[in-house]
Amino acid sequence: MRTLFSSMLILLCFTSNAQENMTELPYASIPEASESYTAGAIVSRMIDGLGFRFYWASEGLTADNLKYEPGNEGRSIDQTLDHILGLSTVILNSAKNVPNDRTVPAEKLTGDERRQKTLENLKVASELYAASTDMSAHTIIFKTDKGSSTYPLWNNINGPIEDAVWHAGQIVVLRRSAGNPINPKVNVFLGILND
Repeated sequence: MRTLFSSMLILLCFTSNAQENMTELPYASIPEASESYTAGAIVSRMIDGLGFRFYWASEGLTADNLKYEPGNEGRSIDQTLDHILGLSTVILNSAKNVPNDRTVPAEKLTGDERRQKTLENLKVASELYAASTDMSAHTIIFKTDKGSSTYPLWNNINGPIEDAVWHAGQIVVLRRSAGNPINPKVNVFLGILND
């Protein structure tokens, strides 16, 4: 009996520590909307909508799902996740007004690390845009071996932000084809998981 009690106590402690060490990812639900309709608040809300869609599009993907390809030379789910991570970095760097340095190789991350980094990038970008009063300061800057180029915020909206929404939708379709559809309780209109 004492051994059983000791084993259960150890298991309980291990489970509690494991839960404390887990990072809660942003965007399981969409954050509260701003009370004011500023330019920064609107861009922030667009990013929040992307974050919510990406959270649920990428929630519960298996190793087999990541390998899934549509069969027409399109990207696999894994390659699409890489692309969305890159787009989230451009979105974040624009919010920070720092260059996207294409001379530095991208770091290698696991699927879970990429998901976490993408969601965190979007959360920080959203917060920075929400607090911004000068939207013209948020340019996209690309630095390459051949020099640099700068684009206005407009290109961030119709480029990386909307492109990432597009690709989150592709993950939804691909994972459905792979036999692992997203949670049917996802409500993108309200930004919540229905009961």
